[in-house]
Amino acid sequence: QVRLEESGGGSVQAGGSLKLSCPASGATYSRFCMGWFRQIPGKEREGVARIGSNGSAEYADSVKGRFTISKDYANNTLHLEISNLKPEDTAVYYCAAEFGGPAKVQASLFGCSFNYWGRGTQVTVSS
Repeated sequence: QVRLEESGGGSVQAGGSLKLSCPASGATYSRFCMGWFRQIPGKEREGVARIGSNGSAEYADSVKGRFTISKDYANNTLHLEISNLKPEDTAVYYCAAEFGGPAKVQASLFGCSFNYWGRGTQVTVSS
């Protein structure tokens, strides 16, 4: 059974940094496209970054230059490093995977279709 579980969120001041992590069980990250999304209550979920099976990364325009997505192959963990945090980055952040199989695709981002999701981690940025 595939499980994704985010961690690393918290409350920080504007200009600060955070590193989100998402270890996986039941699947090997290196073989799949992985991504990070975020959602503010009352708004639609927004894709922020994805990393392909070949390690290629793509970012939403709103986060380019501040967000870095990476895979830790040794520990089968997906990361999202966020620098120069802004109040508008406040959201619940979700990791997602394109694992195939019967699970329903809930969102797509830069050519990947994500059908496995974690429960999210809250990031709150104060000005």
